[in-house]
Amino acid sequence: MAAAAARSGFRRMFSISAFAPPKPPVPRPQADPSPNLFVSGLSKRTTTEGLRDAFAKFGEVVHARVVTDRVTGFSKGFGFVRYATVEDARKGIEGMDGKFLDGWVIFAEYAKPRPPPQQAEVNSQPQQSWGPSSGSWGSR
Repeated sequence: MAAAAARSGFRRMFSISAFAPPKPPVPRPQADPSPNLFVSGLSKRTTTEGLRDAFAKFGEVVHARVVTDRVTGFSKGFGFVRYATVEDARKGIEGMDGKFLDGWVIFAEYAKPRPPPQQAEVNSQPQQSWGPSSGSWGSR
C-alpha cells in the first residue's frame, strides 16, 4: 500500500502539469532599412556574379559578395548585396526573399550594422593559469 502511494506521488511530482508551459518564441529584431542586404540560404555553388545578376533585376547593385570558405572556395551559404538606394533594396527583398537561386530557397533581409570592434587595453596582459607563478614556486 505504501509503495502504491509513493508511486502516485512520484508520478504527480514529475508530471508535465507540474512544470511551466514553454515560452513562446521571441521574434528576431528587424534591422533598420538600409541599402545593404544580408542574403542567406545560398547554395555552395552560388558565385558573387550569380548573386549580383539575380539581384540586379530589382535595382542598381553597387556591390555584391558571396562569403566563401578559405580552403574549398565554396560559398558558406550567405552573402551581402548593396544597392544604390534604400528603395532598390526594398524591391530586392520583395523580389528575392523566399525565391530559388541555384536550386536553393534564399532569404533576403536588411543587414544589421557591424558592431564597433572592442578596443583591448594596451597594458593588460592575459593571466597565465598553466605555468608557475612568478613568485613562490621553487623559492624554498
